Amino acid sequence: MTPETLLSPAVRARAAAPLPLSSLLALTMASFVVILTEVLPAGLLPQLAASLHSSQSVMGQLIGMYALGSLLAAIPLAVATQGVGRRTLLLAALAGFVVANTVTAFATSLPLIFGARFIGGVAAGLAWSMLVGYAARMVPPHQKGRAIAIAMAGTPLALTVGIPAGTYAGNLLGWRIAFGILSALAALLMVWIAVKLPAMRAVPGQQRQRVSSVLLLPGVRTVLGVLLLYVLAHNILYTYIAPLAALAQLAQRVDFLLALFGGCALASLLLVGVLVDRWLARLVTASIVLFLAACALLALWPAARAAVYVAVALWGLAFGGVATLFVTALSNAAGEAQDVAQSMMTTVWNLAIFAGSVAGGMLLGQFGASAFAYAASAALGLTLLIVVQTRRRSWWRGAAAR
Repeated sequence: MTPETLLSPAVRARAAAPLPLSSLLALTMASFVVILTEVLPAGLLPQLAASLHSSQSVMGQLIGMYALGSLLAAIPLAVATQGVGRRTLLLAALAGFVVANTVTAFATSLPLIFGARFIGGVAAGLAWSMLVGYAARMVPPHQKGRAIAIAMAGTPLALTVGIPAGTYAGNLLGWRIAFGILSALAALLMVWIAVKLPAMRAVPGQQRQRVSSVLLLPGVRTVLGVLLLYVLAHNILYTYIAPLAALAQLAQRVDFLLALFGGCALASLLLVGVLVDRWLARLVTASIVLFLAACALLALWPAARAAVYVAVALWGLAFGGVATLFVTALSNAAGEAQDVAQSMMTTVWNLAIFAGSVAGGMLLGQFGASAFAYAASAALGLTLLIVVQTRRRSWWRGAAAR
């Protein structure tokens, strides 16, 4: 008798079933909307600054305000809504994006726009705290990595297609139209999710987790610490990519740089989706090393166009699958507490975005865009040190190696 024959027919059928692509692609689009709402201002900083009579460093804080909403809301909302159905919560989060982007599209005052961005961030905190758990629960354990990779594919898609398209639309039609289109996209996605996504039950009362107990689980703090440093480095560069590009006389090619970054990120995600269940630790290390190489190029030759192009490509390859990598590692560490753990990840991720936008603005004002690569390199060096020291721990193992 083999181990497979000991399983019930229902379990064997579920294990052999193909991935529920229609449902997972709905989650892909949800992550697409979350990321595109977050970073769209990065490609439109000059237009926003000119239209609202402000500076690019101030407009960069639109991303920071979004991140602030997420980091303040993610954990409280995840804990408070453990008893609410997952589909209902996801629809509520998307409704928040519709409101936030609609207000942004029509608002004429900075306080109102910043308030709308904060609301969008709260919606993002709610969405991120459930997307990974939603995807993981749709499939048997051996397909978890791939399901998460599909759900998180919206991140590189937003960077590959969404940001260049949004930047182009903003340049051609105005930044308000770009945010209006994004609001309509979120509304359409609500219909798709209501029709296609399976209703996931809420977490039973006896299985609900406390934040303090989840934080003490082995590996949770390590993964969150590495994530904080990595995303901090990324957002110092990404939020202010327009002034960074200007160093190499590429201010008019920001849309191309974003497309190059996104294209390489998408290729990276596809590779990570195939290999994450086998080589998680190696992929995390490779991502950090590639990002460090990109920062070295930007630090040594900030005014050389060829160096900037190569650096952006390496950066995209490094970043594309990073959400899947850290989400998988955190899921390994947290086990049944993954929803609360993912809310922590959302908080830490957005804390890094907020800190990156603030730190980048300070660096830009005091030292200029050339300082970005040095600051990012310092954060990544510490990240690499932590991963190398803990690479043999269980949370860095893919599903096939566990």
